[in-house]
Amino acid sequence: MNAVRFHEYGPPEALRFEQVPRPVAGAGEVLVRVRAAGVNPGDWQMRSGWAAEKFGLSLTLPFTPGYDLAGVVEAAGPGTERYRIGDRVFGMTATAGAYAEYAAVPASRLAPLPVELDDEQAAGVPMSAFTAWTAVHGQALLSPGQTALINGASGGVGHFAVQFAKLAGARVIAVTSGRNRAFADSLGADEVFDYTADDWAELEGAADAVIDTVGGERTDALVRSVRQGGTLVPVGWGQYSPALAETIGVRVQELLMAPFDADRLARIGERLASGDLRVEIGAAMRLAEAASAHALSESRRARGKIVLRTEA
Repeated sequence: MNAVRFHEYGPPEALRFEQVPRPVAGAGEVLVRVRAAGVNPGDWQMRSGWAAEKFGLSLTLPFTPGYDLAGVVEAAGPGTERYRIGDRVFGMTATAGAYAEYAAVPASRLAPLPVELDDEQAAGVPMSAFTAWTAVHGQALLSPGQTALINGASGGVGHFAVQFAKLAGARVIAVTSGRNRAFADSLGADEVFDYTADDWAELEGAADAVIDTVGGERTDALVRSVRQGGTLVPVGWGQYSPALAETIGVRVQELLMAPFDADRLARIGERLASGDLRVEIGAAMRLAEAASAHALSESRRARGKIVLRTEA
C-alpha cells in the first residue's frame, strides 16, 4: 500500500511517499481503508524532531505520522463486533499511522461516520474538536454569559473553540487576521479583533477566559486580556509569563493533549450532521503532497483544517 513516512528528522521534505506492507487488524482492532487523514501540529512536531528534543519522545524510524482519519472498515480483528465490513467510520489511531491507505485502529477509538459528512470533513474533526471541547469545558469552565477570547480563532482548534464557546452560552471575542474576519463572523463570534491592525490595549481585562491556540510573542498581551480571577488556557506549548499571571490573578490551565472519547466523538458527529457545528477544510491535498501540507500547517496561515486524501 502507499504511505507517507520519514526516515530521519528534518524539514517537510523528509516525508517520503512510498510502498509499505499493509497492516493486519489485531485483537480488538479493525482495518480501516483510509479515505482521508487529518494534519495536526503534532505530526510535524514529531517529524521535525522538536518533540523528541523537548520531551525525549523516541520514535522507531521510519515512522508513519498522522492520528486523525476517516474511511471504511475493511476487516475486523478477533473480538471486534461493533463494526462490520463496509461501515464508514472516523476517529484516531492509537500510535499514529494515519498517513496511509490502510490503518489498524482499535475499535474503541472510532465512531460511526454520519452520512451527512464526507471523508475529508470527518478527517478534520477528531483531535482539533477534542482539544477545543476540553479547552472550553474542561479547562476554561465557561458558563452562560461569560466572555471568552479565542486567539487563533480561524485555525483548526480555534474555529471549533469559537463554536463550542457559543454553544456554551458565552460571548466570544475572536482574534484573527483581517482577511479572516468574515469567517470568524460566520462561526458566530460576537466581536472580531484583527491582531495585525487593532490595538491590544483595547482587550485588557476583556475576558473571563482566554483560550490561546497560538502562543508566541503576544502571549503577555493575552494574559492582560484576562479579568482578575479569570482563566488562561494555553493550548499545546504556549508561552506566557507566570509572574504576570500571578500578579494579575489569572488562573493558568495548560492543555497539552485532550483525551479520546468515542462517545463524545459520536455526539460531535451528530452536531456536525445537524448543522449545529461545522468543520472548515482549508486545504485538501493528495497523500503524496504531505510535505506541502506540513509546510502549510507550519506556516500557521491555514484556515480551519488541512487534510490528506488517499485517492486522487
